[in-house]
Amino acid sequence: MPQKILVIGGVALGPKAACRCKRLLPDAEVTLIDENVNISYGGCGIPYYVSGEVNTVNDLRATPYNVIRDPKFFAELKDVTVRIQTRATAIDRAAKLVRVKNVVTGEEDTLSYDKLVLATGASPRVPPVEGHDLGNVLSLTRLEAAETIRHACENGSVKEAVVVGGGFIGLEAAVALADMWGVKVSVVEMMDQILPGVLSAQLARMAAVDCTKHNTDVYTGEKVLRLEGKDGKVCKVVTDKREIEAQLVIFAAGFTPNGQLAKDAGLDVTPFGAITVNEYMQTSDPDIYAGGDCVSIPNLITGKPGYLPLGSMANRQGRVIGTNLAGGKATFPGYVGTWIVKLFDMSFCGVGLTIDKARKEGFDAVSVSVEQVDRAHFYPEKELMSLEIVVDKASRRVLGMQGACTAGDALKARIDAVAGALQFAKPTVDDISNLEISYAPPFAGAMDVVNVVANVADNVLAGRFTPITADKFMELWQNRADNNVFFIDARPAKAGKAVQEQYPDWHSIPLEEIRARVNEVPKDRPVALICNTGLRAYDTLLVLARHGVTDLCNSMGGMQAVMKMGLKP
Repeated sequence: MPQKILVIGGVALGPKAACRCKRLLPDAEVTLIDENVNISYGGCGIPYYVSGEVNTVNDLRATPYNVIRDPKFFAELKDVTVRIQTRATAIDRAAKLVRVKNVVTGEEDTLSYDKLVLATGASPRVPPVEGHDLGNVLSLTRLEAAETIRHACENGSVKEAVVVGGGFIGLEAAVALADMWGVKVSVVEMMDQILPGVLSAQLARMAAVDCTKHNTDVYTGEKVLRLEGKDGKVCKVVTDKREIEAQLVIFAAGFTPNGQLAKDAGLDVTPFGAITVNEYMQTSDPDIYAGGDCVSIPNLITGKPGYLPLGSMANRQGRVIGTNLAGGKATFPGYVGTWIVKLFDMSFCGVGLTIDKARKEGFDAVSVSVEQVDRAHFYPEKELMSLEIVVDKASRRVLGMQGACTAGDALKARIDAVAGALQFAKPTVDDISNLEISYAPPFAGAMDVVNVVANVADNVLAGRFTPITADKFMELWQNRADNNVFFIDARPAKAGKAVQEQYPDWHSIPLEEIRARVNEVPKDRPVALICNTGLRAYDTLLVLARHGVTDLCNSMGGMQAVMKMGLKP
């Protein structure tokens, strides 16, 4: 008898698992059900449809050879039966039956299975605030909502919009509205920074500055209290700090995994509602698999159960499940959390733990950052890259890396290299310092920025200097009347003296002059150094240390980081 494979959920993981199974086990009877009309689409591309970079909704539903992935496509080309507008309501594990209901007609039916796949995804988290059910209050997770938003922008009915949530989807939505349609956008994030949990405070500040330069206000540490409407549609957002006019509100406040169906069937589910699976993507019932946005999988750095709803993750897990449905033993051991997002001028990318997360997980961690060009310094075309590494002090283990650059592809290449090392090993600072990176001047420096940030971390761990972030340096500067710090600008004289003329406490002592002027630097006061990127200041620090000046700190990233954060002396 051919095996009956039933797949619940038809966006990313479900179709991948179904098709992989059919390729390996052609005789299997594979049925896929989904409660929506549109299936097998690129959900991560929705913001780019709203922005106009993707022309039509069908572009998100098409194969690379431009065939729409609809039920007919799966039936004729994949030999997979698809039932749309069909919701799974209950699982009878003993009888191996799934009760389903047509969402249009209300007709009920039961489907039998030998193996079952749960690809139920996640639901956008919508705070239960007054007015959340008004017109033009949407989430950017379904094609239907994307069409509504784009049509409203095209007809000019949206002049002001509020995005609730400063994560990936929220910021992508903000960029789409502001950049393409000229909408005045306000991003409201209840945490104290945007991209919380994936960026350090310093890099998040750079992201906020990138937004504010492009008609997008960023309000952090702020909570939405209610939405107000007129004629049934939203017209205003009221927070605990302000009122914002808006003809469109997009909720992007995270996701809740759809694990209730599994929980009702007696399967193991985490306290936050995600389905528990093993390395083979099996649930607590070995005949039921689950994957994608509805499951919890191990974080390979902490070793603890985690949650990461990404389309790339779902597709890779779908292949593993499809292989195992056909009798294989493929595994998915976990994740290290690699991500990337494009904002306006800047792209941001990361992997692993931020410094705050690392410390919350119990690591005695330190973060070190650099500003360096992404190509050879003498090559005419180059972009400055911010790169931050997080390491455990005792073991020297690398726990994460994040960065920012206008050249998103160049940034992605660096983070991906480190992600590969984190996924399959526990690399140390020394490993990343010596990581082999392809080199040619149009693509990288002979000592790549990835190697450099690890080298700087090595210097910090060895106690060769005390690092300080650019914003903390500026805090010291603003409080100079109280802290007795002596400030040195190690940039060439023209740059440093321009500031010194305005602020006498800002001492311009270029690197080239430090040996001759070392006696100008007090030995009984803390000394804070800054330059353009941090390199000249570090060389200055070494000279001072050799001459008995030991209470020294160096501003990581220098004036470039200061400017990216929107700060100034």
